[in-house]
This record gives sequence, structure tokens and C-alpha cells, in this order.
Amino acid sequence: MKILIIEDDLSIAELENDYLTMSGFECDIATDGNSGLEKARSGDYALIIVDIMLPGRDGFSICKEIRAESDVPIIFLSAKSDEIDKVRGLGLGADDYMTKPFSPSELVARVKSHIARYEKLTAVANKAKPDVLTIGGLKIDKNAHRVYVDDNEVAMPVKEYELLLFLAENPNIVFNKERLFDRIWGMDAMGDVSTVTVHIQRIRDKIDKNRSGNKFIETVWGAGYRFRV
Repeated sequence: MKILIIEDDLSIAELENDYLTMSGFECDIATDGNSGLEKARSGDYALIIVDIMLPGRDGFSICKEIRAESDVPIIFLSAKSDEIDKVRGLGLGADDYMTKPFSPSELVARVKSHIARYEKLTAVANKAKPDVLTIGGLKIDKNAHRVYVDDNEVAMPVKEYELLLFLAENPNIVFNKERLFDRIWGMDAMGDVSTVTVHIQRIRDKIDKNRSGNKFIETVWGAGYRFRV
């Protein structure tokens, strides 16, 4: 499996490369934002690790561009540790956000975890008919990991897809943000429940944008969210 590392500090990029290579991965390194985006678009990568402060093009814009075309797992690895940067990165569709200085072993563990989760979600089961959940104009193909609104496919990164699917499979039940965070990101995940709010808004922008009347995902003030049918 190939990993793309977009990092302008070559010593850090080589450290990431060394640990990932020892774990059986093959790595490509890009040391500026423009070449990193070009590699991301032209290569077949299992996961992308990207810094934020890069020459040419910053990591936020790279993530945004990739997410418009692909749902490949993305991990931000940055010295920017403010909560606003983490929320912005996750809001753009990144699957994880780590801060420098970092543990190379933890990075490898997270890479393996995200790739395993992505493969599980994208694997097409050997069934005669796909397992499809259809609610109104929304269609979720669980085997192919694809989402359609009025027969038009919408791009869904892994975490957005998991959150939407969980809510859709448990309709009319109110879940608070803490429960959703634990269910989708795991109890030991880094981050906080504000991540849920960001992802809910991104999902709404995709599935409810042109929908009149009741929306699929409803906010129950003071309680949480529910998928309304």
C-alpha cells in the first residue's frame, strides 16, 4: 500500500517514511503543496498525510481539493495546535488531526486504523443485490459506500458516511453529541464533540441543501440530533 506524505520539513517527512516503511508501507514524499496535490490526484494512495503550513499551497486547500474528488483517508499532521485549526481541518473532510511533536508509532497506528476502516467500508460484498438503504430521495449503498440524493451521487468522506449511515439506520432516535462521537470516532479518539457538529453541518449541506419541507437530520435543541423519517 502506498502512502503520500506532504511535508516541507524533509527530516520529518523522512521520519514518517522510515516508520511507515518498517510497517510495510510504500511512501511518496512531496515537499510543497502544489506537487503534493498533483501527486494526490495522479497516484493511487491508501492514505494521505499532509502538513498545513506548506509552500505553494497550504494543507487546508489541498484537503478541500482532494475531498471534491476522492474520499481517500486524510490525516493532518501539523504544528498548528489551536482548536480552531483542528475544527477547520476536520470540517474540510480530514479523517484525523495530529499535532507536532508527535509519536511516530502512534502515527503508524492511526494510519493502519484509518486504512482498515476505509477498506471495510469500501469493500463490495459478494452479493447478488447491493444492500441499499432508501429513504425519500436519499439512497445509501452500504456495499459500495456510496450516497445518492435524487439519484445524484454526493461525495462522502469516511466519517461523514459513517455518521449518516448510523443515524439513518436508527431513525427517529435522538442521539446526543457525546454518544455520536463515541460511536463514530471511538471513546479513545483525540478531539471533542465539536467535531460532531462540524460533520453534521457538512452532511446537511450535501443531503438537505435543495430539500423542501422537513430535513433528514433534525436538531433537537438541548438533546442532540435525530434522523427523521
